[in-house]
Amino acid sequence: MRKQILFLAIWIIAGCSPAANTGIEAGGAFMNLTKPAENPILSADSSYTFFCPVQNRTVQWQKADVFNPAAIVKDNKIHMLFRAEDNPDAILGGRTSRIGLATSEDGLHFDIHPVPVLYPDSGVFMQYDYPGGCEDPRVVVTGEGLYVMAYTAWNQDVARLSIAFSEDLIHWEKKGPAFAKASDGKFLDHWSKSGSIITKVEGDQQVVVKIDCKYWMYWGESFINLAWSENLYDWYPSLDNQGELEAIIETRPGYFDSNLTECGPPAVILEEGIVLLYNGKNSEGEDASADLPKGTYSVGKIVFDPSHPSEVLFRSDTCLLRPTLPHEMTGQYKSGTTFAEGLVRYQKKWFLYYGTADSFVGVAISE
Repeated sequence: MRKQILFLAIWIIAGCSPAANTGIEAGGAFMNLTKPAENPILSADSSYTFFCPVQNRTVQWQKADVFNPAAIVKDNKIHMLFRAEDNPDAILGGRTSRIGLATSEDGLHFDIHPVPVLYPDSGVFMQYDYPGGCEDPRVVVTGEGLYVMAYTAWNQDVARLSIAFSEDLIHWEKKGPAFAKASDGKFLDHWSKSGSIITKVEGDQQVVVKIDCKYWMYWGESFINLAWSENLYDWYPSLDNQGELEAIIETRPGYFDSNLTECGPPAVILEEGIVLLYNGKNSEGEDASADLPKGTYSVGKIVFDPSHPSEVLFRSDTCLLRPTLPHEMTGQYKSGTTFAEGLVRYQKKWFLYYGTADSFVGVAISE
């Protein structure tokens, strides 16, 4: 108990100090996720309209699908930022995505803000996020109350991990591609997605934390990389000896993550270390796991050393969350999808929000 108290105290008082290794065995948190009967908790609704500043017309911005949500606690409510697609007749990847906002007092029933809060517009960043749109958000908050969103800007050519700031979750300032300045722009046009910024728990909030006076973020899908920042919008990825992106987590033949290892919700420091929930995709080839249908997306867990965020202490060999409900095995991915992006601590429970087959929003709860 004394070691646990000391560990928490270090993180509360030392924003620029390296984290202490707790020495606690990994494997406990989020291993008992259950899906409540309310699933799916959010679905497409064609009644919501929005005047698109790029198309110069009114669109039904969530007519096709809603999925892949971020989540954060604010004013004693859960605020979900979800991806919505507009055109059900367009093929996969051919629609325009916008990010909507919904709020809840119980984590299960949500009131939807009438218009999207982040979307392609006619500004300087339209070259990156149109016509594909703004996709797959993850959201964190600083100790000063600034909300930071890591999202994918998709111009239907290159996916770019991008950053936006907000003070109220409704009005967002786009800061542009996260890696625009790194290595003299070498990675500006590099395919990048799925940024999970490291946080710590303060009450019901997961607050951004510094390690060695820097912010840190796991990111990537075909492999996981680690990046650092001093301002939360200019990010510098970890490189190997050849100056290329360093893979700290890779796919594993024969496992649930044999095809992809894509970062999930913001990583969070718990007693066992830095916990990153990530989305694994089963291969469709001979290296696929026999425990899941080929092509299935499921959720796994990695624990990193708090003093050395690239060093792995634990990695789950089996998935923590997988498609089991009918709506999780229909839609745009018939193989089945549970794709986690939002995680909050609320009313003494953990709520994990995920997209289902790129069509609905689901939730799983851990006591």
